Amino acid sequence: MIEVTHGDSPLVLGLPHTGTEIPDNCRARLNETGRAMADTDWHIHDLYLGLVEDVSTVRTTVHRYVIDVNRAPSGESLYPGQNTTGLCPLTDFDGRAIYRNGQEPDATEVARRSATYHAPYHAALAAELARVKARHGFAILYDCHSIRGHIPYLFDGILPDFNIGTNSGASCAPEITEAVQAICESADGYTSVLNGRFKGGWTTRHYGQPVQGIHAIQMELAQSTYMIERAPWTYVSEIAERTRGPLASILDTLSAWRPQ
Repeated sequence: MIEVTHGDSPLVLGLPHTGTEIPDNCRARLNETGRAMADTDWHIHDLYLGLVEDVSTVRTTVHRYVIDVNRAPSGESLYPGQNTTGLCPLTDFDGRAIYRNGQEPDATEVARRSATYHAPYHAALAAELARVKARHGFAILYDCHSIRGHIPYLFDGILPDFNIGTNSGASCAPEITEAVQAICESADGYTSVLNGRFKGGWTTRHYGQPVQGIHAIQMELAQSTYMIERAPWTYVSEIAERTRGPLASILDTLSAWRPQ
């Protein structure tokens, strides 16, 4: 359910949305839309695999429709006034219901899923960040995400390729933001934005405490940068390998970064 690898560098990769496991008791409640799992961060763990040495990773194998570990456990919205999905999503990114009528999780079921899946993921992530910080005096959390580039329910137009989120600059040192932004802006043929539609999820906002020595940054990739954005969601190696170039530069830079 929770997969952890321990590296020696200051860098920790969070992988909250790549899982595709749905327990039988939850799957039975989902309708056809829910069972299609269209909002998975498809192949992200494969895209980042081997890009940098000695990196730590924390991944949940459970799908975000069961519970979204990148949402606040309280259920509060990260983007007030904008369409989004919640802790235990009731719709997909297109606003379509994912549960059969009357089968939506109630408060008791949400609490059960939170204790079973959300809390263990964050216990593992917090432990890894603490281990890395104890070794280096600081830690950098890089939260790995991807999404379809055209979702009118969530945002207008076409999403840029690289979407950097730092909670409007609060979650990491400015030097980290500047370094990542520079790599994205210099990547030939790609578009990028800093703190646009996606400013960082709960993970970035919760753990990103630069004064306490933990820096956090989120990368939301448009899925067209490495795959086909429709079922069966095929990973395209030729496209992905090109994208892995700037991603490797980002991870190398973060691994080598030290506080001034």
